[in-house]
Amino acid sequence: MRKQLRLSGSGGQGVITAAIILAEAAVSEGKNAVQSQSYGPEARGGASKSEVIIDDDKIYHPHVKTPDFVLAMTQKAADKYFHDLNPNGTLILDDDLVPTSPDFKNIIRVPITKLAVERLGKALFANIVALGVIVKVTRLVDFETIKKSVANRVPPHTVEQNMTALQLGYDSVQ
Repeated sequence: MRKQLRLSGSGGQGVITAAIILAEAAVSEGKNAVQSQSYGPEARGGASKSEVIIDDDKIYHPHVKTPDFVLAMTQKAADKYFHDLNPNGTLILDDDLVPTSPDFKNIIRVPITKLAVERLGKALFANIVALGVIVKVTRLVDFETIKKSVANRVPPHTVEQNMTALQLGYDSVQ
C-alpha cells in the first residue's frame, strides 16, 4: 500500500510541519513512513516542499519519484511540483492562491488559506487546514490519529485552534 505525497508551497506556510505530522501519525498507526524536505535559501517566501512516503512494507529509499498526491499552496508550487504526479493521482490546490489550475484530470480545489483566515483569524493555520484536507482525500491515517499527532506537535496554547483548523479542512472536502 505504498503512497507517496508531496506538500508544496512557499516558506512560512508550514508544509514541512504538516508533512512531519502526517508521517508521525502514520508511524503511530504501525505503518512505515519517511519524510524529507527541501526549500530555497530564503527563510520565508522561497519555494518549499516536503515529501512523505507511507507504506505497510519497508521503505528502502526515501525519495518520492511519482507522487500519488500533490498539495500546492501557491501558483508557483502548483506549476513546479505537479509534473511527475501519478496520472491517476490527485492534485490538491489552495483555491485562492492557485488561480490557474495545471492541466491535470483529478484536481480538488479548497480555499485552504481563506478558511484559516476567515475562521481562525490567521493564515498561520492554513497548513493544518491542508492537513485535514489531505487526511480526508487520502484516507491514509485515521482522523483521530491525526488529531493526536497535531496536538503533540503544536504549541499547547494553540491546540484548540489547530483542532478547529484540522476539522475545517476535513469537512471542506465532499
